[in-house]
Amino acid sequence: MAITLLNPAGLPEIPVYRQVSIASGSKLVFIAGQVAWEGGDLATQVEQAYLNVATALAAAGGSFDDVAKLTVYVVDWTPDKMPLLLAGIDRATAKLGVTPVPPASLLGVAALDVPEHLVEIEATAVLD
Repeated sequence: MAITLLNPAGLPEIPVYRQVSIASGSKLVFIAGQVAWEGGDLATQVEQAYLNVATALAAAGGSFDDVAKLTVYVVDWTPDKMPLLLAGIDRATAKLGVTPVPPASLLGVAALDVPEHLVEIEATAVLD
C-alpha cells in the first residue's frame, strides 16, 4: 500500500478522516469531481458520488486504500447537513466494504454544474 494515514499528537482525532496522508507510491491518480446524475437528496447523492469515485479508482487499478486526499463540495453547506453527509458516506462504504479515512476537506459552495447536483467529490490517489 502506497498510503500511510496518521493522526499526529497535538492534532484533533476526527472519526471520519485522518489528519495526515504519507504517499510512498510512484503513480499519481487524480479523480475528477464525481456527482450523482440521477439526483436524490444529499445522502443519496453522497453515496453515489463515493461509488463513482470507487469506480474511477478501480479503472486506474486502485481502491479507497490508495486515496491520499478527498475534497467534498456541498451546495449551501450548513452544519445541520452533516447527518445526511455521514449517512451517504456510511451507505457507500458499507456497499464497498471499506472505511475511507484519508485527509478530507469539506467546502461549502454556492452552486455546482447543474442545479440538481448537491455534492461533488474528488480524490487524489497514489499507487505503487
